[in-house]
Amino acid sequence: MTNITAKIRETGEKNNSELREKGLLPAVLYGPKTESRAIAVDTKELQKAYKEAGESSLITLELDKKEYPVLIHDLQADPISGQPVHVDFYQPDLEKKTEASIPIILDGEAPAVKALGGTLYKNVSEVEVKALPNNLPREIRIDISQLNTFEDHIKIKDLKVGEGVEVLGEPEEIIVSVSAPEDVEEELSRPVEEKVEEVEKVEKEKKEEAEEGGEEPKEEEKKE
Repeated sequence: MTNITAKIRETGEKNNSELREKGLLPAVLYGPKTESRAIAVDTKELQKAYKEAGESSLITLELDKKEYPVLIHDLQADPISGQPVHVDFYQPDLEKKTEASIPIILDGEAPAVKALGGTLYKNVSEVEVKALPNNLPREIRIDISQLNTFEDHIKIKDLKVGEGVEVLGEPEEIIVSVSAPEDVEEELSRPVEEKVEEVEKVEKEKKEEAEEGGEEPKEEEKKE
């Protein structure tokens, strides 16, 4: 399990700015059985831990010679530089199931794309799961080499997860599919075709009116 060392910090924006200048990241530790505390961690250590564990795998937070199994929550970044500016560490109850968003990773290559020229569509990028904290997966990987035709789909109910992990959501929701090339072309051309049909319809009506002729004169014409 990934480890991060933390220390108690003083609160206040000035103190937070000074911490960031020293390469430290303001943070908060909290949980159902943990007293909320303002802490600071090394920014580089946090970035490494986040890369390895994400927000769904437990890491060990070392604070005052004690170890806390925590999840990385709400990692905030500067909108311009992209650098982390604050993070929360949540210590869950290890005996109770918790919900988390798990990213979906695609593996392999779809024959319907490579051989048939189709377009791959990933409709869902992450799914909600429910499990004991120690059983939460880091990610869910899908082998798309099973997509041989345009009729093949991978749905939420097809996901393979570890024992004790419940995937939430609509079982029939499609996660990945491949569309035929002609479907894409048809979708792009449809608006143009509809406009052409409208113009042709108006021209046809005008032509029919002209051929019929003998229209009833208007009231103004009768008076003349």
